[in-house]
Amino acid sequence: MQPEGIEPGEPKDWLRHARSDLELARMPRNSRILLEDLCFHAQQATEKALKAVLVFSSVSFPRTHNIRTLMDLLLEGLSLPEDAKGAAVLTDYAVMARYPGDFEPVTEEEYLDAVRIAEAALRWAENIVK
Repeated sequence: MQPEGIEPGEPKDWLRHARSDLELARMPRNSRILLEDLCFHAQQATEKALKAVLVFSSVSFPRTHNIRTLMDLLLEGLSLPEDAKGAAVLTDYAVMARYPGDFEPVTEEEYLDAVRIAEAALRWAENIVK
């Protein structure tokens, strides 16, 4: 549910923010940019793409970064395409991977997979919202 008095925004606004996050995720990397941070932006792009579709479908959603929670709210017949089905794994990049901790660093392969999923989710959302 959206908090009282806060509008969810327009689907096109969610998509605009999702595109921005995807561009940040695709940034050319240098040795001072962490893959974890780029994966965070891939997660954000996916999250915002899902929220664009939920707003477009008039479905309320909680304040969450959990991709699985958002996917479960999609109306019947609206599911992510096959190349974005693994989107729920991106949830780990929303918070945990953004801070130092006791976990394995993100690999180049995981980063590329996160960007691929975000690209697919955004294309899907853009086709729905048009």
